[in-house]
Amino acid sequence: MAGISKEAWYSDGLRFECTQCGDCCSGSEGYVWVNQEEIDGMANRIGMDSAAFEEQFVKRVGVRRSLKERPGGDCVLLDPQTRKCTAYEERPRQCKTWPFWQSNIRTPEAWAEAAQACPGCNKGDLVPLEQIVEQAAKIRI
Repeated sequence: MAGISKEAWYSDGLRFECTQCGDCCSGSEGYVWVNQEEIDGMANRIGMDSAAFEEQFVKRVGVRRSLKERPGGDCVLLDPQTRKCTAYEERPRQCKTWPFWQSNIRTPEAWAEAAQACPGCNKGDLVPLEQIVEQAAKIRI
């Protein structure tokens, strides 16, 4: 565990279990940043070629790319009836690493705020420090 602080407030781990409620994919507007590898994976998952997928589901934000949203803020890949992601197995890294983003784990108060928005926080099995740090290192949000 080189470089991992045993003094982190969450050094004993945090509980999280995805409830598949879709709340993290809906609500206020935001960005789900994607790269070409993620676009290719999602396109393949839903049976489209990458160019068509990008035209239909991705928007440019400066030099970056983000998934589009429906009116009201829901992710364009969130099925409105089932509240499930249509590309779940190939979802972007930003989605895969939720809720273990640096912004959510920097303080106990930040984690509590994330837990207010996500019913899976503080539920389920204890996620060990090593796994939290690994997830947080994959993306900087």
